[in-house]
Amino acid sequence: MRVVAGSARGLRLEAPAGHGTRPTTDRVREATFNALHSAGALVGAEVLDAFAGSGALGIEALSRGAARCTFVEADRAARAVVEANLATTRLAERATVVGGDARLHLGATAASYDLVLLDPPHAGTDWPALLDAVAPRLAPEGLVVAESDRPVVDATTGEGPWSVLREKRYGGTVVQMISALTPESAP
Repeated sequence: MRVVAGSARGLRLEAPAGHGTRPTTDRVREATFNALHSAGALVGAEVLDAFAGSGALGIEALSRGAARCTFVEADRAARAVVEANLATTRLAERATVVGGDARLHLGATAASYDLVLLDPPHAGTDWPALLDAVAPRLAPEGLVVAESDRPVVDATTGEGPWSVLREKRYGGTVVQMISALTPESAP
């Protein structure tokens, strides 16, 4: 696994041992971040990597010009890997690593995020509850990137207050870029 583009391009990243994390492949990360870059969603952004694992998603955002990234990871060993990867990429000064549950962090923080990266490692994720936790922390023009084995928001009808801007399938992985509907854009 490596950083695909930006200031840390080509640097290798470590992955946590075991099966508790599911690192995003370089191909999926590259396509996703190229789309985010094209949408103008990276430069200067405040980012949340909510299920950090190795930190590869948040590190990619920082490498491509995000202002800051908060990495939330419940597993202590994985947090150590995130910190090591931040040191390797020399991006630690623009990062905060937080231990604990992502939904609890979202409920406790007053921070507002321009980009929220959601790639939970478990198939039983309660996506509606997770998106409900994200909504109050998302900046007005903010984006959520959701990575799962299936679409988490119906692209034709939306899921509550969400609109799918982009959806791509990469083998068994579905990546959706979604935004919150504003009162003006709601049907």
